[in-house]
Amino acid sequence: MTSVLKTFLRNRKAAIGLAIVIAYVIVAIAAPLIAHYEPLARVGRPHQAPSADHWLGTTRMGRDVFSQLIYGTRNSLMVGVLAGFIVTAIGTTIGITAAYFGGLIDDVLNFLTNVVLVLPQLPLLLVLAAFLGQVSPLAIALIIGLTSWAWGARVTRAQALSLKTRDYIQAAEMIGEPSWRMILVEMLPNLLSIIGFNFIGSVIFTIITQATLEFLGLGSPLTLSWGTMLYNAQNASAIIVGAWWEVLAPCAAIVLIGVGLSLMNFGVDEIANPRMRSLGQVAKALRLERRLSRQRMQEAK
Repeated sequence: MTSVLKTFLRNRKAAIGLAIVIAYVIVAIAAPLIAHYEPLARVGRPHQAPSADHWLGTTRMGRDVFSQLIYGTRNSLMVGVLAGFIVTAIGTTIGITAAYFGGLIDDVLNFLTNVVLVLPQLPLLLVLAAFLGQVSPLAIALIIGLTSWAWGARVTRAQALSLKTRDYIQAAEMIGEPSWRMILVEMLPNLLSIIGFNFIGSVIFTIITQATLEFLGLGSPLTLSWGTMLYNAQNASAIIVGAWWEVLAPCAAIVLIGVGLSLMNFGVDEIANPRMRSLGQVAKALRLERRLSRQRMQEAK
């Protein structure tokens, strides 16, 4: 585990992305210590511009935008991580099971995966959320988690099928290893990069989707997240009246966490994919060669 973490941190993209994500987690945990005001308390004038008292200004109701942003990080991260776990657990279970057992089990699970895969995801989420009414963050996480696992299952199945043909897997089968041990001990550790890639991608998708659903008014107005901040800013016509900070703050938070998670995803891909690693080494060698060439030209002058 330590060697895996060291390899991960040696990758510049993964290290920067992890630092951004850890910063968000710290903000979410320490929200009461960081926020200056209660997020739903009226503490200033309506649409007050950013100042020393209110770093990111206030809303139409006179609420501190910075405090709302800090507390909103909790809900948005919670929904993203929970839905990511659900998507990864379902996709990994179905993918490995289908690949290992094959036959009828593979046909049934593959058919189910294909059915879920061809469903238009965002329209389906909109219909489900509209049918349920204004849903809580937990319900949004469950809806996204239970409808977004198909891609991860397909990728996991493909990778598990290639693992199944490896010599050590076949040797373990020949000596009579039980199925549960074959899956959990022999195959699952070799799929960690795919599982990590699936989890991180699911968290990104969930955070953006949650913000979209809540911006459209399908979330609960009693909860505080980046999506409800955008919804309230839209209802208050924040852009029209010049209160740009109400929109900029949650949008910047979504973009930055997306950048951090994407960098982690790229890092995982480069670490797990030998071709990506070799391309990175070639690019690094080319940059070094250009730098040396410029130095030689300057010395020649």
